[in-house]
Amino acid sequence: MIYGYVRVSSIDQNEERQIMSMRSAGVPVQNIYIDKQSGKDFNRPNYNRLVGKLKRGDLLCIQSIDRLGRDYEEVQEQWRILMRNIGVDISVLDMPLLDTRTGRDLMGTFIADLVLQILSFVAQKERENIRERQRQGIAAAKARGVKFGRPRINDGVEMERTLAEYRRGNISLKEAAKRCGVSKSTIYRRGREINL
Repeated sequence: MIYGYVRVSSIDQNEERQIMSMRSAGVPVQNIYIDKQSGKDFNRPNYNRLVGKLKRGDLLCIQSIDRLGRDYEEVQEQWRILMRNIGVDISVLDMPLLDTRTGRDLMGTFIADLVLQILSFVAQKERENIRERQRQGIAAAKARGVKFGRPRINDGVEMERTLAEYRRGNISLKEAAKRCGVSKSTIYRRGREINL
């Protein structure tokens, strides 16, 4: 059997390009498993479901090695599990050197293993670089005075009056929230903050 695994990092990303590649490689639609979540680990429901279905001699297609994962050691470990423990062939569609059906001799295996290690390393390094750039960007924004998180809502005199009415029992929690344009939990929290 031939299977395909598609992964996009978030729900708002489109997986259509990967699905089209799978279809071009001959993967039946019903054998394409899709996860919409980060590749930082292998706790992915459809990936795990797919691995449970795979049998010796099956072929697993993935678009690129970073669709399998971005952590060097975990990608290496999954590759070993799929190849050695289960006995499936793997085809990385955008990297023909990583097609275990070809070059089964010692040199072909060596080249595929070497390419896999290099690509896994590059994928993990890019992930670390993204995190570092993100950390630096946040620090630079904070230095410029950019505030993160949700702004406080309606935190002025009107909020104080409404909270006082709520405390006296003149209005319900629901009415206080409606007047201030906030949730009931916000009214409750603000009340605690000012010792209502």
